[in-house]
Amino acid sequence: MTPQYALEANELIVNRGGRRILDVPSFQATSGEVLAVIGPNGSGKTTLIQCLALLLNPDSGIISYNDHRISGGRSALHQRRRLAVVFQEPLLLRGTVHDNVSLGLRLRGFSHEEITSRVNRWLERFGIAGLANRQAATLSGGEAQRASLARAFALEPDVMFLDEPFAALDAPTRQSLTGELSQVLRETRTTTVMVTHNRNEALALGDRVAVLMEGQIRQTGTPQSVFTYPADEAVAAFVGVENILQGTVIAQNGGVAVVSIAGGRNIDAVSDLVEGQPAAVCLRPEDITLTAYEKNAAWTSARNRLPCRVVGLSPGGAQTRVHLDCGTGLVALITTRSCQELGLIPGKEVTASFKATSVHLIPRR
Repeated sequence: MTPQYALEANELIVNRGGRRILDVPSFQATSGEVLAVIGPNGSGKTTLIQCLALLLNPDSGIISYNDHRISGGRSALHQRRRLAVVFQEPLLLRGTVHDNVSLGLRLRGFSHEEITSRVNRWLERFGIAGLANRQAATLSGGEAQRASLARAFALEPDVMFLDEPFAALDAPTRQSLTGELSQVLRETRTTTVMVTHNRNEALALGDRVAVLMEGQIRQTGTPQSVFTYPADEAVAAFVGVENILQGTVIAQNGGVAVVSIAGGRNIDAVSDLVEGQPAAVCLRPEDITLTAYEKNAAWTSARNRLPCRVVGLSPGGAQTRVHLDCGTGLVALITTRSCQELGLIPGKEVTASFKATSVHLIPRR
């Protein structure tokens, strides 16, 4: 019978200095999936991955691999040898790149032929075959992390753990390695648990996303569901919802809620929330379209159209954040070219448009 989960943890608790820093009642990774654990710095991500990788003993909890409970001692040692961990720092030893990539295989007693075959294959796969005889200490940050990844994949682990593997790299190297790693993970179907505070990495690599905040899993789901429908306001803010407005549902029209927000504005949202329900209105800045203000503008598919005044601009290369006053604060993210074509400057009047399907309502007490 095929195990239900490649990895499962229940009632996982870690205390430090009289404070509970990790409290995870349930955590599962299915075979072949990439599960990205995201959260702000200090949320407990590294503690979680160290416990799951059997590098740290929790104060309490049960960890199982393929339905086999890990009880410590030889059981933990045996399973640990079937895992691989890649840290933020490559942690390469003295010697050549080949020496480092082959290290785990040599410690596990593989034959010379098998070691040579695996090492050569993964050096080639990560584009560093030409560096095999280079001293590891002379590698750049990106080259060193490629060697670290090759060392981990050469083990062909049951589960791969990635602890912020690209956090120390420059943006171009990080982007390149993220793309390569995504392809490798899809090809090998290696069960992977990755922790990161980088939302783009989670979107690019994760089949599922778990949001960890203050030591607790706040939401788990597909990247699309978590980023589009955050479970609470803290999760919404972390996943990039810059517009979180407080309001109250004043009408319910067949699955479209009308929400009154500050400034006397009403917003339509696809939601089943009932009349009288206080709600947080979540709207991503990239879902807002800006046009020149026209009092009697033509009809568009965008159900919400709010007259606004530009109060500030935050250029960011190809995109510009536009800070608006619509009776309440609002942030739109548009292309810099559109910003220039609209002639946006502080004080200019515009219309902010967005669809009812782009609005996510979170009920509040």
